[in-house]
Amino acid sequence: MAIRQPVVSVLGHVDHGKTKLLDRIRGTSVQAREAGLITQHIGATEVPIEHIYKVCSQLIGKKRFNVPGLLFIDTPGHHSFVTLRARGGSLADLAVLVIDIREGIMPQTVESIRILRQYKTPFVIALNKIDTIQGWASEEGRPFILSEKAQQQHTMDAFNEKMYNIMSQLSTENIFADRYDRIDDFTKTVALVPISAKEGEGIPDLLLVLIGLAQRFLEQRLEKGEGPGKGTILEIKEEKGLGKTMDVILYSGTLSKGDTVALGTNGAPHVTRVKAILKPKPLDEIRDPRDRFDSVKDLHAAAGVKISTQSMDGVIAGAPFMVVKGPNDPAIKDLTEDASIKIETAEKGIMIKADAIGSLEALAFETREAGIPIRKFGVGDITRRDVVETAYGDKANNVILGFNVSVTKDAETEIESHTTKVMTNQIVYRLIEEYKEWLEETKKKTDSDKRSEFAFPAKFRILPNCIFRASKPAIVGIRVLAGRIRIGQRLIGSDGKDAGRIKSIHSGEDTLKEAKQGEEVAIGIDGVTAGRQINEDDIIYVDLLESAVKQLAVLDINEDERAALKETVDIKRKGDPFWGM
Repeated sequence: MAIRQPVVSVLGHVDHGKTKLLDRIRGTSVQAREAGLITQHIGATEVPIEHIYKVCSQLIGKKRFNVPGLLFIDTPGHHSFVTLRARGGSLADLAVLVIDIREGIMPQTVESIRILRQYKTPFVIALNKIDTIQGWASEEGRPFILSEKAQQQHTMDAFNEKMYNIMSQLSTENIFADRYDRIDDFTKTVALVPISAKEGEGIPDLLLVLIGLAQRFLEQRLEKGEGPGKGTILEIKEEKGLGKTMDVILYSGTLSKGDTVALGTNGAPHVTRVKAILKPKPLDEIRDPRDRFDSVKDLHAAAGVKISTQSMDGVIAGAPFMVVKGPNDPAIKDLTEDASIKIETAEKGIMIKADAIGSLEALAFETREAGIPIRKFGVGDITRRDVVETAYGDKANNVILGFNVSVTKDAETEIESHTTKVMTNQIVYRLIEEYKEWLEETKKKTDSDKRSEFAFPAKFRILPNCIFRASKPAIVGIRVLAGRIRIGQRLIGSDGKDAGRIKSIHSGEDTLKEAKQGEEVAIGIDGVTAGRQINEDDIIYVDLLESAVKQLAVLDINEDERAALKETVDIKRKGDPFWGM
C-alpha cells in the first residue's frame, strides 16, 4: 500500500526559531515578511524525499525510504496547533518542538507539551541555536554528529551543561528525552536533535529522525486513502486573475477539479464546486510563493494547496472542508459539528474578532489566560454592529480586540459617537498587552475621578507640641496615617463628633492642595478650637458620604485606606447602626 507524506507541525515558544528553521529547510525568508518577525498565520511547505536525500546524504548514503517526503505546517504558536484538527484528533502526524538551548523551557513550551500529549501527537525536540554556545565552530549544513567532533572540549562541556539542564526541565513535565543518536527505544524517549536554524547545522539529523519515525511507527496511519477528500481551510484571500481563493491542507483522501465540496461557515456548510487546484512547487511556501503555482486535476493527501471554487459565501478560515456527493450528503452533518467555534463566554466581558477560526481561538485562549472575560466573538472585520453592541455596560467591557482584522468605515464613524474602545494588532500577545495597559490607565483615571467626586477614606494624627493656633482657623501639625486629605474635606473625631473642615494645607512655605499617607504638614481647620474639640495625639478621620461607602468598597484602595474606611464606618454606626448599609 502506498503511503502519503506525514503532516509535521512546528511549534514552540515565541522567538525560539520555528519559522527560521523552516526557512533554512526550504531556503526561503518568509519570517522577514511577518509582522514583528513572528508567524501570524498557518503556512504549509512540501519537502519532497529527493530533497531530504540530498540534505542527508552524509548520514544515509544510498539508503532509501517509503515515505514520499514531509509536509511542514508552520503555526502562529501552540494555540493554533489545537485548531489544526482533523476529525478525531490533530491534523499533525508528527511535531517538532523548538527550544532555544540558551533559554530552555518557557511557558509556551510547557503549553505545547501538554497539547501534544492531549492529542497524543509523537514529537521530537529541535534544540536550536547551538551556534550561540561560546567557541562553537559552525559549518553550514553540517550534520550535528559530524559537527560535534569538530568542537573543542570546553565548548562541548558548555553544550552538554545546557542540554542536560533542559533534559532536567523536561523531566519535571514527565518527558524523558535524550540525544537522538543515544536512544534505543523511541517509543519511550523523546529525541533531542541539536540544531542551528541560522547555520543549518543539525538540519540533516532532524529530517532523518522525522522520516525514520514516520516510516517506522506511522506507516499504517499514513496509508493513502482513496476516499473523498477532507481538509482544513487555512486562509481565504483575493488572488489577481482568480478572485477569492482558499489555502487548504488536504489531510485525507483525494480532491479533483470539478468535485462538489462542503465548506465550513459560521452557520450551515456552503456547498459548491471546485474550479481549480493550484499546487505550489516543492520547497515553496503556500502563503508567499516564489514561483507560480502548478495547476493540477487531481490531488492526493497530504498536501497544502490553493483552491478556487464557484463561490465561497460565508466561508471562514480555519473551518473544515470535505468532498461530498451533493447538498444532501449525510456527511455534511459531521462537517457542521467540526466547523463550530467553541469559545467560553461570560455575561459581562469584551468582544474579540479575528480573521480565522484558528487565530480567533488563539486570541480567546490568550484572553482567558489573562483573566479577561469574553462576552462575544466572531470571525471577520470589525463592523458598525459590533461597535453598537459593545457600547453599553462598564468601561472595561466596552472593548473590541481585533487580531489581524480591519475596521470598516461605518464602524469608524460609529466609534466616534460611542464609548467603545477598539484595539487591533497583528500579534496576539501584544494585543493582550495593549489591552492590559489601557485598562490600567483607565482604572487610574477612574479612581482619580472618583477621588475628586467624593472624599476617600483617610485619617491623620495631630502631632505633639504642634498646635500653632487655637482657632479661626486652628492651625496644627499632623501626620497623614492613611489615604490623602484635601482642602474642603469635613472631619470627624474618633467619637463621631464634628471636627471641623480643612481650610488650608502647608508644607513649609508651600501651599498644597492635598497631603498623602506618610507626609507631615500643617493644616488649618475651620469650626473647632484646639484644646476643646481637638487635641494633641487625637486621631481625626475624613468624614465620608454614606452614599459613597458602597462605591468605595469596590474601588482600588490600599490596605491602610481600607482599614480607615472600616474604622470610619464603625464610628458612624455608633450613632446609626445601619449607616452605610
